[in-house]
Amino acid sequence: MGGADEPINGANLAFVEDLFASYLEDPTSVSDDWRAYFDGLDRQSVRARDLQGSRYRAPSIFNPPAAAAGGGPSASSMEFAARQDRVDQLVRAYRVRGHMIAELDPLGLAREPHPELELAHYDLSEADLDQSFSARTLGGPAVLTLREILDRLRRTYCGFIGVQFMHIDDIHIKNWLQTRMESTCNEVSLTRDQQLRVLTKLTDAEIFEQFIHKKFLGAKRFSLEGGESLIPLVDQALEEAGEQGIEEAVIAMAHRGRLNVLANVMGKSPAQIFREFADRDPEMHFGGGDVKYHMGFSSDHITSTGRKIHLSLCFNPSHLEFVNPVLVGRVRSKQDRRGDAARTRVLPILIHGDSAFAGQGIVQETLNLSELEGYRVGGTIHVIVNNQIGFTTPPESARSSYYATDVAKMLQTPILHVNGEQPEAVAQAIKLAMEFRSAFHKDVIIDMYCYRRYGHNEGDDPAFTQPVLYATIRKRQTVREAYLENLLKLDEVTADEAEEIALRRRERLDEALSEAKGADYVYSVDTGRGIWQGYVGGRDLDVPPADTGLTIDRLSAILKAQTRLPETFNAHPKIERLLDGRRQMAEGDKPLDWGGAEALAFGSLVTEGVPIRLSGQDSGRGTFSHRHCVLHDYENGNRYIPLNQISSKQAHFEPIDSALSESGVLGFEYGYSLDMPDGLVIWEAQFGDFANGAQVIIDQFIVSSEDKWRRLSGLVMLLPHGFEGQGPEHSSARLERFLGMCAEDNIQVCNLTTPAQLFHCLRRQILRPLRKPLVIMTPKSLLRHPQAVSTLAELSEGRFARSIPDPTVGDPKQVRRILLCTGKIYYELAHAKEILEAGHVAVHRLEQLYPLDLAELSQQFADYPDDAEAIWVQEEPENMGAWPFIRLTFGQTFIERFPLTGIARSPSASPATGSTASHRLEQELLIEQAFELA
Repeated sequence: MGGADEPINGANLAFVEDLFASYLEDPTSVSDDWRAYFDGLDRQSVRARDLQGSRYRAPSIFNPPAAAAGGGPSASSMEFAARQDRVDQLVRAYRVRGHMIAELDPLGLAREPHPELELAHYDLSEADLDQSFSARTLGGPAVLTLREILDRLRRTYCGFIGVQFMHIDDIHIKNWLQTRMESTCNEVSLTRDQQLRVLTKLTDAEIFEQFIHKKFLGAKRFSLEGGESLIPLVDQALEEAGEQGIEEAVIAMAHRGRLNVLANVMGKSPAQIFREFADRDPEMHFGGGDVKYHMGFSSDHITSTGRKIHLSLCFNPSHLEFVNPVLVGRVRSKQDRRGDAARTRVLPILIHGDSAFAGQGIVQETLNLSELEGYRVGGTIHVIVNNQIGFTTPPESARSSYYATDVAKMLQTPILHVNGEQPEAVAQAIKLAMEFRSAFHKDVIIDMYCYRRYGHNEGDDPAFTQPVLYATIRKRQTVREAYLENLLKLDEVTADEAEEIALRRRERLDEALSEAKGADYVYSVDTGRGIWQGYVGGRDLDVPPADTGLTIDRLSAILKAQTRLPETFNAHPKIERLLDGRRQMAEGDKPLDWGGAEALAFGSLVTEGVPIRLSGQDSGRGTFSHRHCVLHDYENGNRYIPLNQISSKQAHFEPIDSALSESGVLGFEYGYSLDMPDGLVIWEAQFGDFANGAQVIIDQFIVSSEDKWRRLSGLVMLLPHGFEGQGPEHSSARLERFLGMCAEDNIQVCNLTTPAQLFHCLRRQILRPLRKPLVIMTPKSLLRHPQAVSTLAELSEGRFARSIPDPTVGDPKQVRRILLCTGKIYYELAHAKEILEAGHVAVHRLEQLYPLDLAELSQQFADYPDDAEAIWVQEEPENMGAWPFIRLTFGQTFIERFPLTGIARSPSASPATGSTASHRLEQELLIEQAFELA
């Protein structure tokens, strides 16, 4: 095949060109017949001419006359071209399928041969192994024997690293990866110093686990044993990051291996970790705190070349992957704070478990955010610590896909599967991943196959459910032992050097344990520094109210500025009417509606230097078309954001129409708020009913992070809420759930009734140093209700009111019934009172349901007679809304003076009826009951 007796033509020209190039470099590199042929050519002539179109032929002794006289390719030439094509197909098959026979499993479980990687599949055989073929696409010599081609392919794609990248559509990215991998056979050659560093990190990881196992027998630590290569992997990532100019890295992970990462990557004192194991400071965590393997940490890391990288490890609940969007939100916030628009100075690293990566939908939501403009962070390094088991569940019961990582194929990014028992293959995987991220600013996935030496925790016996697997694991040497054994064979290190490294590590841990046991040990707590200096948590009432008002002239100017459009901008006719209405509001000729007051809150804050980020599924327009903070040219679709054009010195306003996701997006915005205490960060639900799609983020992070982790957040949640006949999925933001989680002043919950209240509430959120999540039940019908309006004076002179007494009460002594309410139903009660001329009834609004100011309430009702009755009135069913919280808070007597009862819809499993007519009837009955016998 491919002999010099074949005529040179279009069918085999590429092969001959490659062969001739090899001959010119080294004549002995080609077969005898081709060397004889090329020896007979005039080399200078051939160098000067393009072989394309030439009809050079071997001497006539090799060319049968019939073939030489033929007008087209000979049969043998066509056969050669066909074989070259089959070899090319084989090469492509290795790129596509090679990962399926790669040596990934450290337990050595055999993988089935793949038919597409067999020679016979391409009508090739072992007889062809020593024949020469063009190898110009492999990134090495232009011509190789089939045996050499297969060797390079197997080393590149079927060794200890298996790569999935042929699903990528971008040819530039695919070619970049192909060249990087095939030119090196996807292998890295570590220097002796680098090998010693890897050995040291493996030693750190192994001895730390063994030390805790012996000193704290039976304690849960969620050991990393079996996956110790994670520590040198993250270390190498930081080494690469330092060389790329990255200044900060943020890491998030679940509990397995977390203590090891804290000690051996983050630099947390082992003494502090041991003190936490001893649990000798209970008074510090009374009623709060979290377990040690959920805790976060921050530190400065110095690379081997002296570069400093600030590290942050996110706090994480047991809900595994739900920290993912929180991490990327934090990274985006840090990048924005640094002005890092290129997304190159802060590195996100997410460490996953195999079962959770495949099983939890939040993974897909986070991956989907990665290429969206409002959520891009320049690429996340994903590392799956693939234990090949989840608790007691094997892969075949945990996922329908072949790999745990198959969900990541939704992205145009490579997936690197690597044998975690081969530290140098792991080093190559993270090196390639970091180079890819730097080049393309995209996510990249490393799937590190390893195993779990013990059960889910150290108290479990995994042999109950996986006896065969754990019989194999018990016999295995550790990752460090195997790597050291290999280094000793290569004479790269000595046994004495390795023992010295281990001895120093054991001594360090012994010293730390003695320190932790000392009576004079002082347990240090991170109380928040840096950008959080000056911001506080704690009791709401300990922080003075803020002066949120502005002069009328300033308010007018801010609103007018938002109505000015570029001369070339073609506004939608309805937008013209909206802007005209806001001009009238700015002049004081028309009262402010909800959208106008919100625009003033946003506009005033950005002109005071406060950045605002607003995201949600319809945040630019607003679900109910009340906002329109992003305008679209009616003729060409170009965007214009008036809030960014108020002043040349203002802060940035960033409205983002989000993906159709609650958990992912809310988690992202919560994470963003953690690193933006001086900004207003808002997530808006399309309808408040949909917020429960993010319940894990709400429960495990937003309402509890201050109590568990001492971490503050000023995140605002806008949740449209109100019963208006739209059915059970478009009526309730589940107010009762938020109030049921209220304790220790952890969050603020409001249900506002006027535009002025919204204005002051949003400004208060920033102008006070208190940082607490703010949950606002926002209106729907009130957005355009003729009574739900405010004046510029109310924005200028007032401040936020936690509760609003009935303005129509003349003499409080004449009041016999106090109707307590919150939100939209106030207007229906107020209207009924007016119609019925019920002057003896007071309709009192609780604007902030939590935290309540009981002293203020007592003062507001000081002049009311003691024999008045208090009735809580709500639209929601009796088992929902604020009533359960009100009853729990006040019992049977409101502010210890007035008998307290409630009026609500009947208890229900579903929030609202689906019948509009039924809704109206129910609403009428509520109002009738509120005034019955009054």
